[in-house]
Amino acid sequence: MDLYEVMRTTFAARDFLDEPVPEEVLLRILDNARFAPSGGNRQGWKVVAVTDAERRRQLVPIIEPTFQRYIAQVLAGEAPWNTVTPSALSAEQIAATPVDQDMIGKITQAPVVLLVFVDLSVVASFDSGLQRVGVISGASIYPFVWNILLAARSEGYGGTLTTFAGGREPELKALFNVPDEYAFAAMIPLGKPVKQLTRLRRKQVPEFAVRETFDGDALGTS
Repeated sequence: MDLYEVMRTTFAARDFLDEPVPEEVLLRILDNARFAPSGGNRQGWKVVAVTDAERRRQLVPIIEPTFQRYIAQVLAGEAPWNTVTPSALSAEQIAATPVDQDMIGKITQAPVVLLVFVDLSVVASFDSGLQRVGVISGASIYPFVWNILLAARSEGYGGTLTTFAGGREPELKALFNVPDEYAFAAMIPLGKPVKQLTRLRRKQVPEFAVRETFDGDALGTS
């Protein structure tokens, strides 16, 4: 499959056939994904491949509270878990929001769930002194995560980058014996998609790319 075709057709897969991901395929996916760039080429990633059904079920109560608040805020017209605009919802309103167990089940009961962690002792967090949530450290882990999804698509498999488990990181780390210096980065449910999507909706380049300054003319326009 052509690189651009892979980039244009790698979708968020959540519905999978009930068949395992062969270990040789998983190894091939990770073997190619490992060539992602990282700060200083330190490659501070660690992947836990979870296939045991009971361990995957134990992810449900970790994900559920974060997912519930996410849905409550979406229904209220808010940007979920946003650090710029605080939520106006009360704890009672959030607790009263129904949880879509089917959706949680889809991402926890995929044939294999990949938990991706990053070693904070080897990344450069240049924005750590700023008065906002840090994002710079992600540059050393998310290219690797995306490479996993691109490689999976190329192999005829699929998945999606989820981060709901991050809301209860201490519980997640305790469940999987993760050392203190590692941070949760992504959870990827992976499998053979029930249906392969080939047409994705995305903004056109002039809608997000500009010339010279943030308020400059749109790129691609005269």
